[in-house]
Amino acid sequence: MPPDNEAIAEQVFVALADPTRRNILAALASAGPATATDLAAHLPITRQAIAKHLTLLADAGLVTAEPGERRRVRYRLQSAPMQQAQRFLAALARDWDNSLGALTAHLNRQLAPAADPEASDTAK
Repeated sequence: MPPDNEAIAEQVFVALADPTRRNILAALASAGPATATDLAAHLPITRQAIAKHLTLLADAGLVTAEPGERRRVRYRLQSAPMQQAQRFLAALARDWDNSLGALTAHLNRQLAPAADPEASDTAK
């Protein structure tokens, strides 16, 4: 059974809630796959802290660990969970758009009769 889209989106949002994790993702997006040591050289936190953040990002499916030379693990971005989170947000936006469109139509109907008597009063 495929994972629930809402659950995947929740994991992505939790991962993205932390600015350090967003910085790690941005670094991987701009420079490509990197080790925790590589990332620590460019970010203001320790390699151990980076490794903890990378574990959470991997749990959310946003990065994958790839074995490298001399037991070094490189992390690579994965876009699928982010795309699922975007689809989740798009569905919410459609729901809001429909609700807001219905509210706008209702308000326009309510205001239209009130506008007509004023127009006829000024014409008298």
